[in-house]
Amino acid sequence: MQRRHLVALAGLAIAGASALTAPAWAQSNEIKIAHIYSKTGPLEAYGKQTQTGFMMGLDYATGGTMTVNGKKIVVIEKDDQGKPDLGKSLLAAAYADDKAALAVGPTSSGVALAMLPVAEEYKKILLVEPAVADSITGDKWNKYIFRTGRNSSQDAISNAVAVDKPGVTVATLAQDNAFGRDGVKAFKDSLKKAKLAHEEYLPPATTDFTAGAQRLIDKLKDQPGRKIIWIVWAGAGNPFKIVDLDLKRYNIEIATGGNILPAMAAYKALPGMEGAAYYYFGIPKNPVNEAMVSMHYKEFKTPPDFFTAGGFSAAMAVVTALKKTGGDTNTNKLISTMEGMSFDTPKGKMTFRKEDHQAMQSMYHFKIKVDPAFAWGVPELVHEIKPEEMDIPIRNKR
Repeated sequence: MQRRHLVALAGLAIAGASALTAPAWAQSNEIKIAHIYSKTGPLEAYGKQTQTGFMMGLDYATGGTMTVNGKKIVVIEKDDQGKPDLGKSLLAAAYADDKAALAVGPTSSGVALAMLPVAEEYKKILLVEPAVADSITGDKWNKYIFRTGRNSSQDAISNAVAVDKPGVTVATLAQDNAFGRDGVKAFKDSLKKAKLAHEEYLPPATTDFTAGAQRLIDKLKDQPGRKIIWIVWAGAGNPFKIVDLDLKRYNIEIATGGNILPAMAAYKALPGMEGAAYYYFGIPKNPVNEAMVSMHYKEFKTPPDFFTAGGFSAAMAVVTALKKTGGDTNTNKLISTMEGMSFDTPKGKMTFRKEDHQAMQSMYHFKIKVDPAFAWGVPELVHEIKPEEMDIPIRNKR
């Protein structure tokens, strides 16, 4: 009797071992990537572009197979709605429940900052795209964080190229959030010749800019020389409406960075405006950008936008790293592979800086031209600002 019982137990143990082995083997033929972004919420337009670019980039980078070294890439999409607490819990679920090898996203800087400790807790990579705040790869950073998206310093230093000249007085208009405040701080730190007269912060959902604009005008109107309002804004609301307040009467100009094409419709009223852009489909000349533009026109009959390029770049980084590891998703192996790694993107070559895993990349100094063929102000390239031309601070505590 006792012997029969032991044999039965042994049989159960073998069956149990087989049951455990089968799923583990099946999982080894998949590489699960969680993409957490704003499918809905105030940054929905940005999130959807990122998702489009990411899937196109995976398709391009894998030659249409969606596999690396025989392993199928499976993308698990999650909507953080632009809410930090939700983003945090979705990332934890992706790592713990979905067994994602790594995650990409999110859209909002506030959500990204909430997610950083989760990546560290689970010891899994979070590739940040497109959240911008400097603190993501700065004082809140940990070794599991990489970023293909540009940071606030890259935005600000490149924009300073356009306005930082002797005899110029600048005031800033930004959202009162991590994106806006980090952007202005980096811009302010970048000014060496121009004078900063005022910083104006407004709630992120602002639609009436009259009161804020009046404060800006009051600070600038009596200043000598050239006077510029530099705008850093994301999502809903059109801060360029302040042009209607007769800024020309006081010889006040507007400067800003690039944006998505619908937002750049407002630039048509600002011919000659200068700034610096992360991306515009007509500027970079390289095979990856040509491929993405072609793919996008084929599928949507429209050009790819600002954040489409970002999603595509994130996919190129992921696939480049996985090819180098032979499809191995071991986190430490991925980190050592990605530190200092260069990869091709629609913007040209990017390189993850070893010290903080921020992607070093070109930015584009532009001047707005009005072309009747386009519904937006067209940013014409003045100068490609290459990574080596920008002294991007290392702000982490590594």
